[in-house]
Amino acid sequence: MNKEWSELNKTMQQQLKKKDSYEDGISTLGLLREYLFETLQSFKDELEREDFDAMPFINADGYHSKNIAYSLWHVFRIEDIVAHSVICGDDEVFFAKGYQKKMKSPIITTGNELVREQISDFTRELDIDALYSYIEDVKKSTEKIVKELPYDSMKLKISDERRKHLESLNVVSSAESAIWLIDYWCGKDIRGLIQMPFSRHWIMHIEACLRIRKKLIGR
Repeated sequence: MNKEWSELNKTMQQQLKKKDSYEDGISTLGLLREYLFETLQSFKDELEREDFDAMPFINADGYHSKNIAYSLWHVFRIEDIVAHSVICGDDEVFFAKGYQKKMKSPIITTGNELVREQISDFTRELDIDALYSYIEDVKKSTEKIVKELPYDSMKLKISDERRKHLESLNVVSSAESAIWLIDYWCGKDIRGLIQMPFSRHWIMHIEACLRIRKKLIGR
């Protein structure tokens, strides 16, 4: 793991645990996300359209077996779902701004159910410019939500009503490779959700993307 990202992530986790350092933790989270987002933006500047669909490690175990377009979709669909449908109970950016049509996406889910060539078949249909607009909008929306969360909300659990609302949206596939996400998210408190989908999840997939990029263009 990138040392700077790792250190920021550890610092943020510790800061969020205490009331007197909570606001610093939110600031550290924002700084980490800015660094990570700069990397995501660099892909758009450096890569050709077909590079986003390339799967040079298709037979490997790990996130690098996917492709870059899938990783962008997956990270930000999950963040959108968790921020809005799980934490806030309001409309996801995906639905509120009509992004399924804008991105020309055949699915509304996180994509966990897709395997091997299904992934590249899916991403080849996506409008990459619209995908980048989506991830920017989700990032801004999440950060607004997080900044408004009080320290006392960190230990709150997800209610049964919120879980039922999430299930009704069908944004998580019923496939075995995906359905576990509902239990995972709803088993965490708010702080736990901040520490995974909003931070560590980014790091894991972006580092996989960097590995793919290096294979494709040598850096």
